[in-house]
This record gives sequence, structure tokens and C-alpha cells, in this order.
Amino acid sequence: MVGLIKKRRTICNFLVNSPEGTIFLSSIDASDIISKTADKIFEMLDAIVVKVGEENVVQVVTDNASNYKLAGEMLMEKRKRLFWTPCAAHCIDLMLEDLDKKVKVHNVTISKAKKITAFIYSRTLLLTWMKEFTKGRELIRPAMTRFATSYLTLRSLDEQKGPLLAMFTSDKWKSSRFAALTEGKVIQRIVLDTRGFWRNLEICLKGAIPLVKVLRMVDSDEKPAMGFIYNAMEEARKEIKSNFNNVQKSYEPILKIIDERWEFQLHRPLHAAAYFLNPHFHYSPDFRADADIKIGLYDCLKRMVPDSQERLNIDMQIDAFKNAKGLFGVDTAIGTRTLKSPGNNIYTCLSHVNHTCRYS
Repeated sequence: MVGLIKKRRTICNFLVNSPEGTIFLSSIDASDIISKTADKIFEMLDAIVVKVGEENVVQVVTDNASNYKLAGEMLMEKRKRLFWTPCAAHCIDLMLEDLDKKVKVHNVTISKAKKITAFIYSRTLLLTWMKEFTKGRELIRPAMTRFATSYLTLRSLDEQKGPLLAMFTSDKWKSSRFAALTEGKVIQRIVLDTRGFWRNLEICLKGAIPLVKVLRMVDSDEKPAMGFIYNAMEEARKEIKSNFNNVQKSYEPILKIIDERWEFQLHRPLHAAAYFLNPHFHYSPDFRADADIKIGLYDCLKRMVPDSQERLNIDMQIDAFKNAKGLFGVDTAIGTRTLKSPGNNIYTCLSHVNHTCRYS
């Protein structure tokens, strides 16, 4: 569901996603629903499930505001075979927001970066000069969410560090009216602070950019994120540790923030099951199936397949999948493990109600 606010009205667009793609389903004027209790949101979501057909729904995805979370839990209580899942992109964006709010060096550095870009982009002549020094490169990098934009802008500033230093030490700058402004002097001090601002900017990028990569993946239509997000988050953790040279006191505050959101919001049975059933990873030497992965897989089976005999048959097929027996072991299947979309393997004959969240 995409929430659009027009003239104080909230319009909710529902999309349905399946291995065949994503289509628009319907729009609802939710102005009197979104701000109300979880019961009203539950009624809206339940009506959509009925419209699609409960037997076709694997999961309903919303953002993870408290009223949506409660509505999702109510929906799962009524509809015993489907899952409510918080939007992965929204959860990761909240991780980036937490970094900005809870880690002082991030908050201070992003604030300074915004001052630089606001000062330059609000003055046409100064913006023209900047592009002369950067050879046309922009400093602001629009992204899928507000906080991703902040960190991509930091990376852009880092990439243009040399041109910016050259610009703010040039005769053109020194003789300009901008250099005489109080605000101009503040911006110059920030840009020329190589031991403070630029060093802190690098620290911020070490912790945030791996998350931005995951956000970009889950917000992309190139491949279904469900089978990849579990591994992507693990890789992001490893990259963050490596970026800080595996110094625990440096990376630990970052991972603590990430894990708080991951454990309580994003770590879901469907993500674990999709990771387990994704041949891209399952047959890799680095594949791991710890207790959490297996519990997630069997939680999915128990909820989605109420018939115990059918679950037993599926469990036997899972053994064949793990050991690459039968059709899983033929040359064509082996050759396409990392080439074909895992969606067709994992979600055959299943559909999703994909409730795309509105970003704050």
C-alpha cells in the first residue's frame, strides 16, 4: 500500500505481488482509518485479503508503526495461514534513522553536510562554480528514502572532497561576496576541517553504506528480495566489521542498533525460510542453516500447511532439496541455481498481498 496525502486526504493504494510481477489492485480513501485504531486498519487489510482470496495470500506487508503491527497480529490471528510482515525497506530506513539520532558523530556530521549543500544549492552562482570544480558532478544524491539520501550525500561529498577543498581555497572564492558572509565563513571552516569533518564523514560511511546497499536491493524490482535479505543483512554486518578493521569498540554501537531493529522487527520466519530454500545460497560452501533458520522454515510449514501428512511429504522433499537428489540434482537445475529467480522455486502457486509502505 502506497500512502499519498493530498489536501489532507490519505489515499492508500494496494498492490498485489506474485512471481509473475506486481499489479495495482485498488485504492482506498483511508483518511478516517490511518489515524484511527488498529481495529480499523485490521478491517481494511482483512477486506483486501477477502478480495484477493485467503488461499492466495502468503503475506501482508505494511510499515511497522504500532497500529499497523497490532492490525497485522490481529489479521494473523483471524487468518491462520498467512503472515504479516513489516516492510523490509522501511525497517532498514529506520536503522539509518537510528544511526542519525543515536550516534553523535552521525548526527553532527549529517547536520554539517546539510549546511554545506544548503549553502551551495541556494545560490545559483555558487552552484555554477561548484560544478566547474566537480566537472558537473552533483553533491546531493536523491535516494529511495530520506535517510538513505543523507548517507548517499555524505558519500558524494567524500567523492568530491578534492574539488570542494580546491573551490574553498581558490582565489575565486576568497574574492567573492560569499566568503565575506558569516554563513560563508562557517561553511568554509567545515569544508577545510580535514581532521574533523572529513574524518568523521568516513566513519559515518563505514557504518551506513552497507545498509544503504541492502535498502537498494529490497527496494529494487530486479529480483525478489525475500530470498536474499537474510544473507544481505549478514553480509552487511561482515562489511561493517571489516570497515572498522574488526575493532569491536568501533563497530559494536552500529551493530547494536542494527540488531535491535532486525531481531524485533525484520527477523521473520518467511525471511528465514526463503533464505533456506534459495538455491543461490543453499548449495554455496558458505551456506549456514542454524537453529533460527530451521525454526523459521518449520514455523512457515506449520502455519501454511495445516495437514500433517502434507507437511511430512514436504519435509521429505526438503531432504531431497538439501542433498540435490532427484530433479534438484539434474544438470540443468545445477547450472541455473544462481541464474534463475528463486521466486519461481519458493513461491510457486502462491501469491502475495504486497502492502508497500509509505516512508516518513
